[in-house]
Amino acid sequence: MGAEVTLVERDVIGGSANLWDCIPSKAMISTGGLMSLVRRASSMGLCDLDARLDLQVLRERIDRITGHLERSATELMASQGVRVVRGAGVFKSAQEVLVDTAEEGPVELEADAVLVATGSRPRTPDWAEADGERVLVTRQAYPPPQIPRHLVVIGSGVTGVEFVHMFRSLGSEVTLIVSRQQVLPQKDPEVAAALEADFLRRGVTLFKGARAVGIDRTDEGVVVRCSDGRMAEGSHALLAIGSVPNSDGLGLASAGVRVNEAGYIPVNQHCQTNVSHIYAAGDVSGKLPLASVGYAQGRKVAEHVMGLHTRAHRHLDYDKAASAIFTEPEIADVGLAEAEAFAEGRKLRVTKVPFAANARALIDGDARGFVKILSDPATGIVLGGSIVGKNAAELISVLALAVTAHLQVTDIVESLLVHPALAEALADAAE
Repeated sequence: MGAEVTLVERDVIGGSANLWDCIPSKAMISTGGLMSLVRRASSMGLCDLDARLDLQVLRERIDRITGHLERSATELMASQGVRVVRGAGVFKSAQEVLVDTAEEGPVELEADAVLVATGSRPRTPDWAEADGERVLVTRQAYPPPQIPRHLVVIGSGVTGVEFVHMFRSLGSEVTLIVSRQQVLPQKDPEVAAALEADFLRRGVTLFKGARAVGIDRTDEGVVVRCSDGRMAEGSHALLAIGSVPNSDGLGLASAGVRVNEAGYIPVNQHCQTNVSHIYAAGDVSGKLPLASVGYAQGRKVAEHVMGLHTRAHRHLDYDKAASAIFTEPEIADVGLAEAEAFAEGRKLRVTKVPFAANARALIDGDARGFVKILSDPATGIVLGGSIVGKNAAELISVLALAVTAHLQVTDIVESLLVHPALAEALADAAE
């Protein structure tokens, strides 16, 4: 758009949460998924197959993928003429940023607009100490030094359940500490129940209603103590209890930027902070901690800084962001949640179709899960939906488009989709 742009980065270009969390975890899940498929191969007519994990090869593959993505991002910056300053930046004032670099020493920058996109890091509670050997935070487990014999996962949100699936697929015994009465407490209870059923089928132990309060090292592993007196023994423990924003040490007070009690930087619909020319995006903004949301916020910030918001401009609607959980089966949702709608007394049409009725799912030997579509009974407009099953993260894109564009269920029904395909379940559920 013609602006002079400087990027200050102390770690990796492309996002530490992305390159140190999201991409490695999905690479491990992909490997685990292939191992699970091999185990099911006999039911599809293939015999005498064996899948053994080579941890070093997996580690090298993850390094290749993340290295390629960082190089691509770095080359893109160079091709666009973006100046990259390697170091940690601190506000001196609302217009000035001081960067401590290893190569150039202190570098002072002055700007008309500043974007804070410093991300987040795994949260460690005061009752646990991550040693990187037996007690791990998420970034120490992509992959860990060794595949755990028995992993105790603390935290049953999105990250926690992905780790359960990942390590169970790789051969570990797994115990999941669930502080409430269902996994994925923020998700549709029917979706959570489907995942719990699959965990139990695969031999995962669930400690429901158990809040971890301490971790003790033993000669052979760890013991996780819960508030109700129960104890979970394992060879390793993994902390998956959320993240904290990287807003400390940035000198935000010197710039007059407000931070809330949790450390996030509140923003308006343009991603502006309380200081109009200072913006925040990504995890540190306190919105949905999704890479897709961070990317979209970045585009909106660029448009606003350059004055393009005066043209046709659509604000980000975080309620319509699609999200996915890469368990087996996958889980994805978008838009209005069923429980939320009924709690508000809204009239809703809910239709659901199991993949057991889908030809492609039967051909692929994996008919777990379902498609659920929520629509307005008066207008037929699609308000939201959930998918549990193979390729749910890809299939949800159709419903995300429908929700964002205010399409009707008839628009999905009347689309001539491929047969046989998993996407046919979307049209079936829309009928």
